[in-house]
Order: sequence, then structure tokens, then C-alpha cells
Amino acid sequence: MSTTTLGVIGTGMVGLGAARRAVDAGLNVVLSNSRGPETLAGTVAELGRRARAAAPAEAASAGDLVIASVPLAAHERLPRAELAGKTVIDPMNYAPHPGFAVPELDSDELTSSELVQRHLADARVVKALHNIGPKQLLELFRPAGAPDRTAVPLSGDAPDAKEEVADLLDVLGFDAVDLGTLADSWRSEPNTPLYALPYVGRPPSGLTPGEFVAWVQQAPGVPVSAARIEELADTVRGPAGFRMS
Repeated sequence: MSTTTLGVIGTGMVGLGAARRAVDAGLNVVLSNSRGPETLAGTVAELGRRARAAAPAEAASAGDLVIASVPLAAHERLPRAELAGKTVIDPMNYAPHPGFAVPELDSDELTSSELVQRHLADARVVKALHNIGPKQLLELFRPAGAPDRTAVPLSGDAPDAKEEVADLLDVLGFDAVDLGTLADSWRSEPNTPLYALPYVGRPPSGLTPGEFVAWVQQAPGVPVSAARIEELADTVRGPAGFRMS
């Protein structure tokens, strides 16, 4: 495993969940957000000696591998120069809302990760950690070879970058299932069978969208094998109709 330091840009639930799992797995973590390193003092103290805070550009430079866990609407603020040559994990999902809509995504001309790759033209973007909740990430990790080890999908255009991310996932306690290129990454986007539900089971009936999100964030994790991820991926036949509404 070549990754010893994980750079984290964005400290929402996904970024912090990945950081906590990385520190627990023995990696160093450099955390950053848009509000400044001083706002992360409490988080760094909680995570311990393997964690430190920095500006986004420094987190990008310091990380052997970087997770860009910002809202998709903010992807153009990611530090392009510092991420050049890096493998960047993209856990972002597209959800149109007032003030942010991307016609190329609405028409399925691009996937959201292709949009990110277009901005980070000199980086190697790998879509991963976008379809499993932070709570489940912190509950479902298992050692390699465990019979109940959970798998997560990834997609990317660079085979070596996908291998890097698969190695990181292994250290974090998960198997990886390669779904193909960034153009194929819609197969695990919101509103597909691979998004969220495999890791939490069947939700209560009658939930509003907001209630569903809150339920997923608190639901106990359900192990999902690599074979099951592959099986669910094979049920998705086309991108149309699978965008978040």
C-alpha cells in the first residue's frame, strides 16, 4: 500500500467519515475545508496524532491520495494545480437544486465524475465512496478475507488510479468492485440499485425524501458482498431515469 497520507478536502459527513476510518486504519490524514484550518481544531484533537488541519491546497499537496468531498456545485473551487498528477477520489453526487443545475448532467451527456475530471484535467479521478453512508463506512469494515466483508463500487478512466483506490479501500476494510470508466459511473449513482440501500436494508414505508435521508444516516450497516454488488450492477441497463430528482 503506497498511501500513507490521505488528503481530505471538505469536512462534511463523508469527508469526516473517511478521515475517521483512515486514522483508525493507521493512515495519516490532512483535513481541510473552506472555513480555514482553525475551524478544525476540535476535530483534529478528537482524531489524534495522525491528523492535522491545513488549507485545501496544502491537503491536496500533502496527500498521497486525496478525497474531494465537497458539494458538486463547489467542484470548480478544488485546487487544480495542487491536484495535478494526483489520484482524486470523487464521492460527489448530482442533485439539482435552485441555483445549481448542469444541463449536460440532466441530459446524461456527462456523468458527474466526468464533469469533475474535466475540471481536474491533470488529475486521475476515481468515483468511489459516494454510495455508502458515513455511518455504514464506520460500521462495516472488516479484515481481508472475512466472510462478511463489504464491497463498494468504483469507476475511473486510469487503471493504475483505480488500483490505488482499491488498495486504499482494502486498508480501510472493504473490497472494491470495478464498474468501468467514469462514463459508466452512473451505474452506482443516486436512484440506482447500488445507491445507499444495499448497505442499510429496506427503509420504512411512507418516508418523505428528507426523512429517507435522515433514516439512511442513522440506519445500522448491512454487509454487502462483492458478488452482490456485481449482481446489482448488472441489473442497471441505462442511465436515463436514474438522476436524483
